[in-house]
Amino acid sequence: MTKISRPTAKKAQQSQEATNPHSPVVDFGAGKPLHLDSGVSLSPFRIAYQSYGELNADKSNAILVCHALTGDQHVANVHPVTGKPGWWELLIGPGKPIDTDRYFVLCSNVLGGCLGSTGPASINPETGKAYALDLPIITIADMVRAQAMLIEHLGIKQLFAVIGGSMGGMQVLEWASSHSDKVFAAVAIATGARHSSQNIAFHEVGRQAVMADPDWKEGRYLEAGTVPRKGLSVARMAAHITYLSETALHNKFGRNLQDRQKLTFGFDADFQIESYLRHQGTTFVERFDPNSYLYMTRAMDYFDLAAEHGGRLADAFAGSKTRFCIVSFTSDWLFPTGESRTVAHALNAAGASVSFVEIESDRGHDSFLLDEPEMFSTITGFIRSAARARGLLPS
Repeated sequence: MTKISRPTAKKAQQSQEATNPHSPVVDFGAGKPLHLDSGVSLSPFRIAYQSYGELNADKSNAILVCHALTGDQHVANVHPVTGKPGWWELLIGPGKPIDTDRYFVLCSNVLGGCLGSTGPASINPETGKAYALDLPIITIADMVRAQAMLIEHLGIKQLFAVIGGSMGGMQVLEWASSHSDKVFAAVAIATGARHSSQNIAFHEVGRQAVMADPDWKEGRYLEAGTVPRKGLSVARMAAHITYLSETALHNKFGRNLQDRQKLTFGFDADFQIESYLRHQGTTFVERFDPNSYLYMTRAMDYFDLAAEHGGRLADAFAGSKTRFCIVSFTSDWLFPTGESRTVAHALNAAGASVSFVEIESDRGHDSFLLDEPEMFSTITGFIRSAARARGLLPS
């Protein structure tokens, strides 16, 4: 049996507890192991989470928010490391589409993450050192199993809704497939039922950038007192390009020069887009663990719901009584609309209740994190309709 316990020290690479003092945590001991897809039982392990609003008397108003690859549980509060607003404060809060005056909203740091939940920076009690790459590979299904244990720990028998975008959307689809009796409504945004070959390729470039950094130390950088900053920064830069669209990049940066009137004929950041990407890479290193990046990208690469059901995606949702809302964006080339249509068609084939909306946007994959009025109105309408059906709002 593999054992993992408490995290180690400094910002994203350091003590997850110390950088995240405001997140409650739940420790699952030896009596409650998590059985992973890799065949390993993980015990003990820890899940950190944030919650907003209050549970009603029968605990029927809970909404689980699933975060994306580089996100965390701080969905609607000031981030304890960066000091920035929560990553989905536009959507979640009092009087917002997901109204915390009405619903109990919960978001956990995924298993394998780096802000409180058990991940590669956690200490292995058998060695007294950071687990690093000895942590078993984590899948999307493993993340959801851990979340299901958290939900059960909180005494919630059925979630009113599960919502997420990108990797969070993968978790939503896994929830609806593997735990359909525990999900009344599901909102999957800018996602797909499997990772494409192109997406796997981009992730591999990022992983190789991290592992090629001499400071990576075969994953043992915490013991060596180093951080593979350059490698992780390059990985973030490459990934960030996929989150945007060519139109968004052109509109925001074009070929504008950065703080200069003419080209330097060198390799400094002559262009604004170069400076922007370098900034994205540098700031990311301050809040994210490099090994967690390897684990999170691998989890997305392994995700393939149809393959888990004999190659027929509809079978993943057979008999589901969950209400679905699937949302895509026209300029998203990381998870193009065709991926969402495939999910919607599979849900139709399974006889599930599904709404599908393609939103016109030129801002690419990251549209789901931005001020997109049509997305907000879609989610507002879907949540209200589901709440009436669930008896949380008058019909």
